[in-house]
Amino acid sequence: MDRAREHSLKKYEILRGSAAVSKLFSSARSFRGKFIKALFTPLEMEREGSLSLPKVLFVAGRKNTPDAVDRNRIKRLMKEAYRHEKQLAVECAAKYRGKGSRTLCIAFVYTGRYKTLPSSHGFREEIKTLLETIRSLSPG
Repeated sequence: MDRAREHSLKKYEILRGSAAVSKLFSSARSFRGKFIKALFTPLEMEREGSLSLPKVLFVAGRKNTPDAVDRNRIKRLMKEAYRHEKQLAVECAAKYRGKGSRTLCIAFVYTGRYKTLPSSHGFREEIKTLLETIRSLSPG
């Protein structure tokens, strides 16, 4: 991966569309960290962008975080943490790619378990741990 794209998050890397999101949530494997839950599964996707990059989704629910300002901040912090750990996500996508146009789709869901907003470093460590867990599992 070239240096210019190494720490960026392009629009085509974001998981969009209700059909794809519902497929992800219905058939995904999941792992829970301290304050983020990661759901992941390879899905058949239209050829949009690069197949070597995973599609990601960042969720902060209204039930856990009622204030919109806080939800947006949480999603920004998760995106920033993901951008810094993107190389690890690319390794995960290569492992789960398989045949055809299957792309690894990952959803990071903020659970709000401790009722305090973690720091950006906390988000980065959590995302790194979750991505390492995804990478260590077998694709089956």
